[in-house]
Amino acid sequence: MNNQKILQDIEAFVEARDWDQFHSVKNLSMALSVECSELVEIFQWMKEEKTNAVKDDPETLAKVKDEVADIYFYLMRIVSKTGIDLEEAVVNKMKKNEAKYPVEKFRGISKKYNEL
Repeated sequence: MNNQKILQDIEAFVEARDWDQFHSVKNLSMALSVECSELVEIFQWMKEEKTNAVKDDPETLAKVKDEVADIYFYLMRIVSKTGIDLEEAVVNKMKKNEAKYPVEKFRGISKKYNEL
């Protein structure tokens, strides 16, 4: 996946529409939250086993793809506006998570690190 190319495409899309004026980090964060809620809404009343089989339901999968793409769009705008190096942020966060959730303590356990 070429994040840089996609980010350039997103930036060109926004620039062509003069939308940067509306894309404060606050507004982008709020829009990201809305898109996440729209993803949640797809699964809201679905039985859990059906959610795990969404890849076999083309109509639902198409909706999920659209919402995931919208989430990615807003996330990439936030990354761009804040100057975050997304790869570095993910690698650093994984290191923090590895320290908080050591395998020997958390394998097969869904509790939060401060609940053990």
